[in-house]
Amino acid sequence: MFSPIVITKLFIPQPHPELVHRPRLLAQLNQGLTRKLTLISAPAGFGKTTLVADWAQRLQLSDTRMAWISLDKDDNDPSLFLTYLIVAIKQVGGIHENLAESLQDMLQSPQSPPIKDIVTTVINAVAELSSRLIIVFDDYHLIEERFVNEALVFLIEYLPPQLHLVIVTRDDPYLPLARMRAKGEMNELRAADLRFTTVEIQEFLQQKLGVDLSLDEIAGLEMHTEGWITSLQLVATSIKGHDDAISIIQGFRGGNRFVLDYLLEEVLHQQPQYIQNFLLQTAVLNRFTGSLCEAVCFSLAETDGNSTRIAKGQQILEELEHANLFIVPLDNERRWSVSYT
Repeated sequence: MFSPIVITKLFIPQPHPELVHRPRLLAQLNQGLTRKLTLISAPAGFGKTTLVADWAQRLQLSDTRMAWISLDKDDNDPSLFLTYLIVAIKQVGGIHENLAESLQDMLQSPQSPPIKDIVTTVINAVAELSSRLIIVFDDYHLIEERFVNEALVFLIEYLPPQLHLVIVTRDDPYLPLARMRAKGEMNELRAADLRFTTVEIQEFLQQKLGVDLSLDEIAGLEMHTEGWITSLQLVATSIKGHDDAISIIQGFRGGNRFVLDYLLEEVLHQQPQYIQNFLLQTAVLNRFTGSLCEAVCFSLAETDGNSTRIAKGQQILEELEHANLFIVPLDNERRWSVSYT
């Protein structure tokens, strides 16, 4: 069946004119081009897409092309996912137009060839390029289909040296990350890397708000926001219409209504019900273990269709860590964790 594509999903987002440029992170992205994969994995609101879009604009390499795919839930259809991949590569001259159209026809036919055959053809086409090709998969956390993940694993396994993949996601994808990390094939940026530094917070306040704070005041704001970019944007929203901007900045806390609205809409409401219940019931804890969470929770029942099972506290904590839901382990055994919201 014919499935039209949304061509704007292949456009590289335009950085905001008031963007705070981040040379240290751009340098890390450039250095990672010698590896197979760059993984940018962090919770909502850490500026992942903005950073990569800015990098795309500033990539001063004449022999490098960049293809961009903004993913959504519909792309869990393997044929549609591969169609976007092929068209994105074709648009930047990474695959001949006739071959791209032939592959698209195959994907639309009732007797579509195996996914690996399509990916193999793409690999062979890219391997003939004389220039480097970067493919960005934005919002990869929306991909849950096993066959799509398997296609990407196969692509990574046989990646030609000219090709570099960038995955931008809120959750760690189900890829062989541990193996790639051990072999030095992966460049990683996580929440700790993406947090605004004191200097970047100062630049943001001066550039966006025209506000000059002392170093002590900036340090206080950094402590309350923990460098979370969205919270700084919400500081700016809170100030609109107020004369005393500095007092509002000094009094900014995580309980700010704009922060709460964002967390509810972008984070909490996106989770399954059992995760929402778990987060609400354990919100009284600053540090926690699986057994401690079980002690304070009324129920850890997880419903899947018509069946219900009881999830263990440690299992849910590991799910939250995998999903980058604002917790970090405090030891190498992942026994104790802490929330940083």
